[in-house]
Amino acid sequence: MKAYRAAIFHLVDNPVRTPNPAAAYQYWEDGLLLVEKGKIKAAGPAAALLPQLPEGVPVASYQNALIIPGLIDIHIHFPQITTVASYGEQLLEWLHDYILPGEGEYADQSLAQARAEIFLKELLRRGTTTASVYCSLAKESAEALFTVAQRLNLRLLAGKVMMDRNGPEGMKLATPEADYHDCQELIEKWHGKGRLAYVVTPRFAPACSEVDLQAAARLLKEYPGLYVQTHLCENHHEIAWVRELFPERKSYLDVYDHYGLVGEKTLLGHSLHLEDEDFRRVREAGAVLCPCPPSNFFLGRGLFKFAKAREYQAKVALGTDLGAGNTFSMFKAMEEAYKMAQLQGYSLSPFEAFYLVTLGGARALSLEDKIGNFEVGKEADFLILDLQSTPFLKFRMQFARTLCDQLFVQMMLGDDRAIRETYVYGVLAHRRDT
Repeated sequence: MKAYRAAIFHLVDNPVRTPNPAAAYQYWEDGLLLVEKGKIKAAGPAAALLPQLPEGVPVASYQNALIIPGLIDIHIHFPQITTVASYGEQLLEWLHDYILPGEGEYADQSLAQARAEIFLKELLRRGTTTASVYCSLAKESAEALFTVAQRLNLRLLAGKVMMDRNGPEGMKLATPEADYHDCQELIEKWHGKGRLAYVVTPRFAPACSEVDLQAAARLLKEYPGLYVQTHLCENHHEIAWVRELFPERKSYLDVYDHYGLVGEKTLLGHSLHLEDEDFRRVREAGAVLCPCPPSNFFLGRGLFKFAKAREYQAKVALGTDLGAGNTFSMFKAMEEAYKMAQLQGYSLSPFEAFYLVTLGGARALSLEDKIGNFEVGKEADFLILDLQSTPFLKFRMQFARTLCDQLFVQMMLGDDRAIRETYVYGVLAHRRDT
């Protein structure tokens, strides 16, 4: 057993759906987190827990620090670490000019594994301990990512992209049969192994024929418990293209729904331009809307309708969408989400924002029994935040009088320097250089 002493904050419920938002979180200014064999043993005020500690249990104490659960990124692309921050295009042009041409090189297993090391190290440096990840069209990319994630004991969801049409000239595409068999091999090897899960990943409707979407649906039927991730309603040109390709379907969402791909474990990336009927169907199916504000602003796609999602009580969690998003940081995702909401007259409180990237993310992934907060028995993925990580933050925090103020200042001004330590299943996985 080991103990960690600092201020502690976590969510126990959704603050926008509780009669008293203050009941949705717990905060101890002088708290103690007890970890044993990778699980949460206890969390609470230090004054109450310290006398109960068995003799000899080490206590790591931190000044000007806050302990929070590990952050969850619901939508991110592993192969795009080489193309992040590519200038000057809208969605479809950006995909064809920058993103898709480079994916074939991930068929090189050694290259893919070296880049997986970089990718996961950067996530941990930003405090992300769980992510749902898009790999490339090459199954070797998923193989490499799972291999490194297993060694690090990460709770990670990932899948190779399925895509059999509408690639740029010269790009080698899959066939539906190859997509099915590659996914099948990866599922049988990795799904449910340790803390890993497989996500069936049709890139987006324009890249998948009807037969490829049928192959995705077949995988879901044959392997219960799998996730699905894809893109939905990112920009208006894309939506118009989907109408041309699937004229018999009543909406973009209905394309996926028709093939049985919309359910409780469906992660719908972006979902910016949804109609009321879409929100109703998402709520009915229990699917998850995954706005990625850094990406949505970068490509000028549009604004996620936070108020409408709240009205329909749809499940929502945040992603970075690296590499259209230009950051690995969920702090940056929260900052951009706040600004996006402000543009629509919706006030995204820091309590709601932190919910979306911790317990809300866990609920979106149906993993709230394992991660997301510090309830006893959950997996000990957590962060030590330095509340004075920069000279200006040290100055600014003097004027943050309430917990709400403190969280908001960190959310708006914090970056990777704020992540002092990252723990994965109770083991130190990253320590900031001092």
